[in-house]
Amino acid sequence: MTARGTSAQGNTGLTSARVRQRMVERVRELGIRDPRVLAALTAVPRHLFVDAALASRAYDDCALPLGHGQTISQPYIVARSAELALGAMVAPKTARVLEVGTGSGYAAAVFAQLFGEVFSVERVRALHERARVNLRPLRLATVRLAYGDGADGLPADAPFDAIIAAAAGVEIPPCWAQQLAPGGVVVAPVGEEQQQLSVLSKDRHGQWTCRRIEPVRFVPLLSGVIAA
Repeated sequence: MTARGTSAQGNTGLTSARVRQRMVERVRELGIRDPRVLAALTAVPRHLFVDAALASRAYDDCALPLGHGQTISQPYIVARSAELALGAMVAPKTARVLEVGTGSGYAAAVFAQLFGEVFSVERVRALHERARVNLRPLRLATVRLAYGDGADGLPADAPFDAIIAAAAGVEIPPCWAQQLAPGGVVVAPVGEEQQQLSVLSKDRHGQWTCRRIEPVRFVPLLSGVIAA
């Protein structure tokens, strides 16, 4: 893994609000309309979560490699997932959200601007530790990081008002649905060769509905943990 250096932080071209705003405008042009989501993207400095070697691409609207077969998600996808979760909530500022796949911590930082409490689980210990370091300067008291198998969710901290996944399984794990509060949603990519960003909703009576939203491309959802 390439260590995150200080060069990106010292580059005024990367840290300027203008560069970040251009990224947000591109995301808006792709269809993200919720002003809360656009404000959250504006608030989080993505270059802090990208390897120094890729710092010049920090505000491109694309996924970037993190090592360990993982990526930092495309800003549009982070925004779209957040927008879909927000659309199902009455009171997002008190909502408890589980993110499956912390990566470098970028999406967790964005979600922390929108939801009351964010739990984020990562199966690769090196990435879990890296996210902890990346998030520390932002002092986000509502973010809780966990090292563990995201395919199992976080049963000890359930129920959640939303579960947002950054990896695609053939199906949504049943345990995620079980860890949802009434009225909650799972926002997750589903599929192998052809993936669809999907929303699984649980109404107040415990009935389930699933909507396919749009084609996406995510890393696969794998079980187990990697301690190295």
